[in-house]
Amino acid sequence: MPIPHLSTALRGPILDLENRIINAMPTIEHWLRTKWREHTVPFYCSVDLRNSGFKLAPVDTNLFPGGFNNLNPEFIPLCVQAMMSAIEKICPDAHSILLIPENHTRNTFYLQNIATLQSIMQHAGLNVRIGTLLPEVTIATQIDLPDGQTITLEPIIRKNNQLGVSNFEPCAVLLNNDLSTGVPEILQNLNQIVIPPLHAGWATRRKSNHFAAYDRVAQEFADLIGIDPWLINPRFTSCGEINFREKQGEDCVASAIDRILSIIKRKYQQYDVKEDPFVIVKADSGTYGMGIMTVKDGSDIYKLNRKQRNKMAVVKEGLLVSNVLVQEGVYTFESINEAVAEPVIYMIDRFVVGGFYRVHTGRGIDENLNAPGMYFVPLAFETTCLVPKSAAQPNSIPNRFYAYGVVARLALLAAALELEQDHSEMSAALPAQTQK
Repeated sequence: MPIPHLSTALRGPILDLENRIINAMPTIEHWLRTKWREHTVPFYCSVDLRNSGFKLAPVDTNLFPGGFNNLNPEFIPLCVQAMMSAIEKICPDAHSILLIPENHTRNTFYLQNIATLQSIMQHAGLNVRIGTLLPEVTIATQIDLPDGQTITLEPIIRKNNQLGVSNFEPCAVLLNNDLSTGVPEILQNLNQIVIPPLHAGWATRRKSNHFAAYDRVAQEFADLIGIDPWLINPRFTSCGEINFREKQGEDCVASAIDRILSIIKRKYQQYDVKEDPFVIVKADSGTYGMGIMTVKDGSDIYKLNRKQRNKMAVVKEGLLVSNVLVQEGVYTFESINEAVAEPVIYMIDRFVVGGFYRVHTGRGIDENLNAPGMYFVPLAFETTCLVPKSAAQPNSIPNRFYAYGVVARLALLAAALELEQDHSEMSAALPAQTQK
């Protein structure tokens, strides 16, 4: 299956980095094919990218993507093909899947994502029913959605350490729930395939572990095509034992910020970048753009007011932040109708299946766009652009988005390495727990 390439109305000069990637396409694709044979590819994944012209890098990787409803509906067949490939690996004779969503039933955009995901799997030839973890759902409950789709939430039944719903015994459980608050008892010790694995949830996963794995991938890729790994890799470090409300751990964060800023300054001088370096401080686990801020000097951490401290102190489900990632900020110089935009690339199995631009009229080029007020513009595939044009003119859309697909797949590979390492560490810890 050819790599789909994304297109949109954006224009911009082809940059040296994109040229390097385009010219190395056969080498890159061969290298990636080798990696997919060596490692287990995450079932699905979305990657937030930032393109500053001089640098194209992932800034977040989500293993429970919640925006399938934002993909271009014309290209759902690509999702279906990729879904068939993903399912065949997990249970080749699969005919039924239990889909477990997040608990926010009032977020109709998220529920439209669930309806779209269910539809993709159904078109891939699967029976799919939706089991909810919400205790108040005691009977099958149909929800009509604004886009015309409907979903039915059903109470989960656990029997013989397997999950199902009424008159439905699935081959596997697919989580679209990131387990921020921990792994519910009903999901523990199952004799059933659960995808993604439970240790992919935010109860145990750390962004710093992911970016440590990405460091290794970026270095190997950079050596492969002869580039500086910094061009595709945001520098980072992490701090623990943080309490923003009590002003604990501030010294670690402030010195980490200054350390990363000094690295960026040297790189900006090397590449003659005129912008001011900045750093993003964010919770080391969790999603939804919570617990995140832009900083341009380590001393700024000591100057936070109460409102800013409260905002940084908690993430989704009101969980307290005790670990933070201090990450090089990557400017986004892309815009749609003069609003700041960043691409989000979606993958099922090892295939890029689409994406969208996250757009925000109220945010700047150095700010987090995953915030209230954002909206989404689907990336469309141009049927004539299934391969990049190696001799293309500047402004070549296929080349811009081929580069996006490559960097997104590097983050996907990093997620595969991260999950393998987390699994081996957990396995190593099990005997000690048993001895207790």
